[in-house]
Amino acid sequence: MSYRKLTIGIAAAALTIAGTALWNWSDLATAATPAAVGIPAPSLDTPNPAKSDTAIFAGGCFWGVQGVFQHVKGVRSAVSGYSGGSRENARYERVGSGNTGHAEAVRINYDPTQISYGALLRIYFSVVADPTTLNYQGPDHGTQYRTAIFPLSSSQKALAQSYIAQLGKSGAWKRPIVTRVEPYKGFYPAEAYHQDYLARNPGAFYIRANDLPKVTALKANFPTLYRAKPVLVKG
Repeated sequence: MSYRKLTIGIAAAALTIAGTALWNWSDLATAATPAAVGIPAPSLDTPNPAKSDTAIFAGGCFWGVQGVFQHVKGVRSAVSGYSGGSRENARYERVGSGNTGHAEAVRINYDPTQISYGALLRIYFSVVADPTTLNYQGPDHGTQYRTAIFPLSSSQKALAQSYIAQLGKSGAWKRPIVTRVEPYKGFYPAEAYHQDYLARNPGAFYIRANDLPKVTALKANFPTLYRAKPVLVKG
């Protein structure tokens, strides 16, 4: 059982007893310390003339990955889901076993004229996930919580591989980067109750402890790319 599943129940019970939400966004924005890692922009980031493009990143629990990218300017949608395995096993209960090949991932549709794939990767490595932890992020352990990039084109693959090599030489982390660039096998949206989870549950203990600090870090370290109002799946 992941730490996340255990704390959801504990947090829900605590809030029910309290009868009111004791925490809000402004409390955490003040208390949280930005945790971004200072890294350079990708040296290979060619302009993309397309009006729309898609990126798929896995970086631990998809609640936080989705929640961060929903606050990035130029992102039109960010959907939580599963990538790396088959359609038949793309269900939360099965993916949670760690045996389906899936990673909890987020599909990001964005406007390349406002933000580049390279800039999305920089946010991913700097704010969203620790690329040096193998098959876990924070309190969540298992292959479903690995860091992985699923390129949708040869240019995305080349950029991701180049950037990982660049970051490996940068000395930003003491440990080696273990993030994998994996073949795209499909993306399967997660269940409805996982969508917009951070935006709908900012007071949840797991979100406060693990994910809201990442949104704060995005705002503090990428102020020109941050937008206060998230773009939600459910509108």
